[in-house]
Amino acid sequence: MLIFEKNSYEKEAAIFKALGHQTRLWIVEQLADGKEHCVCEFVDAVGVDFSTISQHLQVLKRAGVVEDDKRGKQVYYKLSCLCVTSFIDCLKTL
Repeated sequence: MLIFEKNSYEKEAAIFKALGHQTRLWIVEQLADGKEHCVCEFVDAVGVDFSTISQHLQVLKRAGVVEDDKRGKQVYYKLSCLCVTSFIDCLKTL
């Protein structure tokens, strides 16, 4: 008999939800180079305000996709869930 345990999929569902926006997918792709990137880099590239990018990054951080490092007034992000880039690459082949 099959039994669905909803709680066992919460983390995975949170990651999928966090990746469910074009800007956040783009951010993850930029972080796939393995380097840390400053919030200001994303603001300049996307062309939206600082708070919008910060909100996107917080969604990714809460899901465990990225981690941050605060240095003075600057916050740098890097990918902490490396397997998501493989998944995104796979989706591009569809």
